Amino acid sequence: MKKLLLFTLTLAALLLVGCKSSYPVAMQSGQEDMAYLVFVGPLDKYGNGKYPVQVDIDGTKFDAKVVKPKVANRKGFQYGVGLGNRHLKVTFRGETVYEKQIFLSTQETKVINLP
Repeated sequence: MKKLLLFTLTLAALLLVGCKSSYPVAMQSGQEDMAYLVFVGPLDKYGNGKYPVQVDIDGTKFDAKVVKPKVANRKGFQYGVGLGNRHLKVTFRGETVYEKQIFLSTQETKVINLP
């Protein structure tokens, strides 16, 4: 009888302790606060990535390579940018080819289709 009582109390204690581990715990996801841009367009116009496009995001300028649509997800060059509402302007050889107000969220990869 004592063994049965001891076994029951031990089992009950283990169940109560085991249930506590399933409570929600605050965790950090480890994601950076960045979004990414990939520029896609016809390679005959943009020279197979040899000639970069000039990108202006809220006054920050950089050069970016253009990839063809079929390989954008696998081999596209991703450019990290800040989050939120952004004014994006893409020029190629002095001509504006894309200009738009965009919204970027955490870890989003936005594909910019150039004409």
